[in-house]
Amino acid sequence: MKGLKDNKALALLDAEALRKELSKANQELYVLKMKHLANELKETHLLTAHKAYVARLNTYLKVLN
Repeated sequence: MKGLKDNKALALLDAEALRKELSKANQELYVLKMKHLANELKETHLLTAHKAYVARLNTYLKVLN
């Protein structure tokens, strides 16, 4: 999936970069949810992937703080 970074790339980011990535991921998740509710989203597996990505970002942020 485009735009999602792997664990190695996330481990190299500092806290500020992780916060920016989390904000971007939350915005993308919101857009996907709205498309799903409007029956415009054909690839519903993207919702699960983005939810997991947001959780992964939150975990990395907790470890840094």
